[in-house]
Amino acid sequence: MSDQGPEAGELRQAAELRQTERTNGSQASAGSRSSALEAVLFMAAEPLPPAELADILGVTPGELEELILQLEAAYAGRGIQVTRLAGGYQVATRPEYGPYVAKLHKPERFRLSRAALETLAIVAYKQPATRPEIEAIRGVNSDSVLDTLSQYELVCEAGRKETPGRPLLYRTTSNFLGHFGLDSVADLPRLDAVAVDESENQAEAPEAPVDASQVQVDAPEAAHAPQDPVPSESSGSGASAPTDADGQPQP
Repeated sequence: MSDQGPEAGELRQAAELRQTERTNGSQASAGSRSSALEAVLFMAAEPLPPAELADILGVTPGELEELILQLEAAYAGRGIQVTRLAGGYQVATRPEYGPYVAKLHKPERFRLSRAALETLAIVAYKQPATRPEIEAIRGVNSDSVLDTLSQYELVCEAGRKETPGRPLLYRTTSNFLGHFGLDSVADLPRLDAVAVDESENQAEAPEAPVDASQVQVDAPEAAHAPQDPVPSESSGSGASAPTDADGQPQP
């Protein structure tokens, strides 16, 4: 027994040392994973889905959420933030600093016509939608508009509808979500809420503005103009001199 005493003590010390190393290692690992998360999000050109992030970092979904919260807390009061966009996470600048960033980075902008916005709204709320369904709502041909939206990667093909002719189906893309700052299509405004807002705006709208070219403006009254008729040059007083039928002054 006396021979085993020192060995048992050494074993306990070794076990305690390993436990301490594991504890310190786990703490360091948590910190390194948070830094790794920051590095991955910083380098990502597009929002990364949670499952992909968890796989990259080698953590569970629950652990990823904890790391996200830690990084968000670390970014509090700073010019960047962690955002949830298009179903994933991304490091982005805060909106209030947008004017400064715009002076450095000027992304290519494009304008959508009214027809393109109408078509995009139909696809967003009715997706997946076919070309005939879109045209039935708009009442006009939508071939060129859909081609434009596809070129901008705002909509894409989503298979074919199992109906006669098997027409193509269209849906919105992740680029659409990112462009409009949405995490998913579930974040779109409800149609009933939009209808209520429009009705309220119409009820409160002022009268239609009048075309300025059609408005006749009366000349302003002269505040300091004489109110009495201007006296005749032939009269030394305010009374007019008498005249005959030919308009000549009478003697």
